[in-house]
Amino acid sequence: MSPKTKIVAALLVVIVIGMACWWLSHAHTEAEDANSTKNSAVTAAVARVERGTLENSLAIAGAFKPFQEVDVHAKVAGYIHSIPVDVGDHVREGQTLAVLEIPELAAELAGTDASVRRAQQEIHRAQGDMQRAESAHGAAHAMSDRLTQAAKQKPGLVAQQEVDDAHAKDMEAEAQVSSTQAALNAAQQSLEMAEANHTQYMALSSYARITAPFNGVITARYADTGALIAAGTTSTAQSAPVVKIAEVAKLRLVLAIPESLATQIHLGDSVKVHVSALDKDIIGKVSRFAGALDQQTRTMETEIDFPNKDDKLYPGMYAETVLQLAQRHDALLVPLEALAQSAGDTTALVVNAQNVVEERKVQLGLQGKTRGEVLSGLSAGDRVIIGNRSQYRSGEKVVPQDAKLTDMEKAGVN
Repeated sequence: MSPKTKIVAALLVVIVIGMACWWLSHAHTEAEDANSTKNSAVTAAVARVERGTLENSLAIAGAFKPFQEVDVHAKVAGYIHSIPVDVGDHVREGQTLAVLEIPELAAELAGTDASVRRAQQEIHRAQGDMQRAESAHGAAHAMSDRLTQAAKQKPGLVAQQEVDDAHAKDMEAEAQVSSTQAALNAAQQSLEMAEANHTQYMALSSYARITAPFNGVITARYADTGALIAAGTTSTAQSAPVVKIAEVAKLRLVLAIPESLATQIHLGDSVKVHVSALDKDIIGKVSRFAGALDQQTRTMETEIDFPNKDDKLYPGMYAETVLQLAQRHDALLVPLEALAQSAGDTTALVVNAQNVVEERKVQLGLQGKTRGEVLSGLSAGDRVIIGNRSQYRSGEKVVPQDAKLTDMEKAGVN
């Protein structure tokens, strides 16, 4: 190779090396500029506006109580002769719970029975007296009529004195009939009074057997055999119940609904109840509510009835209740943390297709715990900024980053 050729080749190598260095330097500068531009954009966590089901519900604790529960008292005072039931026994309506021994009542009943018999005998005697009086009146009346007729047919045949005496006896016999009739009426009234007294004491005697007012279970027993029980009609300070009975075949779940939600309670509303003691969920419906607020607690008592045929539920058990207040299907949902309220307006920051922030007014409908129903202002698929809104401005370009929501947040369950 000639010296001239070597010089040309060396120049070409130098030129190639210089161009390569320039290209590498220029490429590195562009990459740095691109990275610098990228790092200058603010990253924003966004969530999608999408359709789904929204539920507005209320979680509240309540306690079961018997459908009916009463303290059974004695109607009359007496000693307990026998008490065949004890705590935990299931009883039927009309079943004997206790039998009282009441000596004074037995004596009174025997006295009224004797009064009835005496009144009946008085009636028999009065009836006999009346029959005799009627017979005597009949004879006297007939004699008076015969003498009167004879005196009319043959004047002077019968002395007027005899006619007057016969007429007087007739009147006396008639008065005697009226007297015996009055005596008979009095005897009948005495019998009615005696029978009424007898019926009264018979009724009181029936209270010596204390019976169950409804089907249920004995939850408390306050007395034993031989105990003196005061009449339940006396003051509560002196009378004590014999037993307590509760109807547990059906239970009431009692809930205290806050004033702010009282107007949203309706008969038949679905209720989901979790019984912690059984680790079991049961479904019920609102059976009744007070329709008025408690002035002290500002809550409304609401009750749900649950059948308890298998006796798995016990009065007093606590339950965690989810009361379904409202539900929307195929609703347009937005996370509540993407919204801000100011001067009565609700707004959201939306990242458009060019990754530029836009502020939009939003009208909300039903609200859950984490999501709300969009009535206007947003569309399905819109990206809304969640989290701290103060670092973003309308018109600012951002780098959106999708945030992950839990299943509960997606459902908007309250």
